[in-house]
Amino acid sequence: MQRQIWTILLAGALGTIAFDLFGQGLSPAFGFSKLAPVGLATATLKTVFGSIPKGAGDILHILTGMFVYSLGYLWVARPIQRKVIPNLHWALTATAYGIGLWVFALYFVAHLIAGNAPFLGFTGITWVAFWGHIVYALVAVYVIERGPFASDDDA
Repeated sequence: MQRQIWTILLAGALGTIAFDLFGQGLSPAFGFSKLAPVGLATATLKTVFGSIPKGAGDILHILTGMFVYSLGYLWVARPIQRKVIPNLHWALTATAYGIGLWVFALYFVAHLIAGNAPFLGFTGITWVAFWGHIVYALVAVYVIERGPFASDDDA
């Protein structure tokens, strides 16, 4: 169990760093849109709770990346993949999971909860978010499946 906790933490932390590095650093450095995950998290919290303390959006963004998305892979995506296509390579499962995260973030959270246009209107930020969620998933799933704490009993 302790190995699994460290795996989740490391996967989520490295996935979140990769997501932010790509979406807030590399993408704008190459002339593309810059992601604003903290802005979305803050808007979501304000929609749900009204007034929120400063930094709440940062906390939600970090905790979502470190725990929720890693657990989503372990508890939802990987079990489904193992039942449906048991021999599928982890990288393909991770890519599909990243696309699922993108749909979750930009349709369910950004649109249905925060009230933005679906998929943020399919603007430049939409596609940076698409690739950013795939990058997150590839990094996090690599750590879960092949990283230093990975084991067959992580499921």
